[in-house]
Amino acid sequence: MKCIYRLLFLILLFSMGCKSPEPASLDGDEPVSFKAFSGLFPEASLPLNISDTSFAKKEKDSAALAPKLLLQFVPDSMQQRLFGKTKPKIFPVARVNGDITYLFVKSVAADKKAAWVFAFDKKEHLLASMNFIQPDNSANTQQSSQFDRKGAIYKNITRRNNDGTISEGKDVFSFDPSIPGFGLVYTDALDDKQPELVNPIDTFSRKHKFSADYGTGKNNIVSFRDGRKSDRLDFFLHFEKGADCTGELKGEAILRSATTAEYRLSGDPCSILFTFSANAVTIKEIDGCGAHRGLRCSFNGSFAKKKSPKPKKSPKK
Repeated sequence: MKCIYRLLFLILLFSMGCKSPEPASLDGDEPVSFKAFSGLFPEASLPLNISDTSFAKKEKDSAALAPKLLLQFVPDSMQQRLFGKTKPKIFPVARVNGDITYLFVKSVAADKKAAWVFAFDKKEHLLASMNFIQPDNSANTQQSSQFDRKGAIYKNITRRNNDGTISEGKDVFSFDPSIPGFGLVYTDALDDKQPELVNPIDTFSRKHKFSADYGTGKNNIVSFRDGRKSDRLDFFLHFEKGADCTGELKGEAILRSATTAEYRLSGDPCSILFTFSANAVTIKEIDGCGAHRGLRCSFNGSFAKKKSPKPKKSPKK
């Protein structure tokens, strides 16, 4: 009889051990394991391809990741450079397992769309992110990106020109653990001549004594304009120091003293101190701004003030 009781007890223990655990809440209100989070991404069949045409299909809202859940693993600042204060809907696309776990998502807002890749190490720490593909609004271009079996990322673009010819461009990236991040290993430019960069705050008011342009070069911009309040300055920073070393940040700085202003934004780990003199501005990163620039670069430097353009004279009547 004792043997029967023992057998029944063992069967009970075995059935309890096989019982499926309660699924973790995926609304982000409670901590979730990386395994549960990454399990929302289907495992990819390589090579993985995403084209600009794939964004034409409307995703079901129910398939989107809960914003609070995503924030447990990916900081909000990763996508602020593209979407600003807009909160796009994030859809899981694919997962690639290995020494590095790659998660691919689509970010969809009303006027902008993009796909991103996030790289996590074996300790489930986010190492880097990269814009995988970002469709433009031109009917003359076609874009596609591929993640191949060797872990290389190919970003391809073709364009039909006005004269009927076709131009092609390609950038190839691979994950570089020494950065860590995605490093450019090959580029074939769509155009030999790069278009001149447009300063998005150029037409803003410039009555403040620090509202001016600084630095040199058409594609390297340090620009300040009057803010919405007397103690604010709008700014736009952009630099290009080679194909794998670029950076851009647009924001609002608060004047902290007669000669300094500071950029800080909730949700963005980047913070910058601007120190002005009569003829220059010095930029110093207080906290890392890696989400806005290449990881081997920085916004730091001293930039001479440019002469203000002379106002155009009205034609004589």
